[in-house]
Amino acid sequence: MSRLEKLSSIYLYLVPPMVFAVGFGIGHVSYIFYLPIWILNASLMLFAVRQLALAKSNISQSEKEEWILTALLLIIPWLLFSVFAGMGRPPGTIKGWVATATEQQIRYTILIIGGISALLGFALLKAKLQILGEHTYSVLGFATIGIAIPLFILNMAFWGYYLPVAFSEFVNLPAGKRPDWYSPVEMLFYVIAIVEVALIYLTTILFPVALKKAGLLNTAGSRWYIILSAMGVLFVSFPPSWPAPFSIVGFLAAIPAIPFIMPYLIGVRLLRMLRTRD
Repeated sequence: MSRLEKLSSIYLYLVPPMVFAVGFGIGHVSYIFYLPIWILNASLMLFAVRQLALAKSNISQSEKEEWILTALLLIIPWLLFSVFAGMGRPPGTIKGWVATATEQQIRYTILIIGGISALLGFALLKAKLQILGEHTYSVLGFATIGIAIPLFILNMAFWGYYLPVAFSEFVNLPAGKRPDWYSPVEMLFYVIAIVEVALIYLTTILFPVALKKAGLLNTAGSRWYIILSAMGVLFVSFPPSWPAPFSIVGFLAAIPAIPFIMPYLIGVRLLRMLRTRD
């Protein structure tokens, strides 16, 4: 692997922690500042993907292009999500939601697009693995992501489009007052969120097993994906009523963009595997 390919890999691996650190450390800034930085980062990510995709491989050009497309669809979510470094976390107050309603709609639309891209990426990965003879874990993995993403889209639509409108009505109510329907609906979407996030983590347990069975991932590599994803399933089950640090860990594991880190890392790994495929 050339020095440029190594630097490209390192940069791609660093994107999620950098976005997380900036998004929580600095918080919301004006789009005048964060959009140019996001465009620069997205350009660097695409450049890094291109460098890894250009690596010499013994497979046919058409097959190589299929693997590149598969990897790219798994990487696209975090290419888009990196804009959240400037957006920061969603507002913590109803007035904040109402004041930034358009930005919240953009935020959750980006999340929906990212979820759809990941689903398409796993669909192609399933097809590629079946060609290589792996018919069990890839099918189970695609089944779990196929259940998770519709729930994810529903949840993101609720947060991005329903809540801003509902909150615009809440500001006219007495302080602390909520309509009777609010608590049951809030609990419903809490359960939906836990289920879809756990299913996404389960997907990234099953596909590394499938990649190992197909000879595309070694035991150590697949073990890391499995351990980290299993931790995600465990952490997301921690209810917010539990004391810290359990409630904090549960909150972090359930942040909508976080479960897509594992598919992103699988995508980067697929690009790195191109140069060793025969």
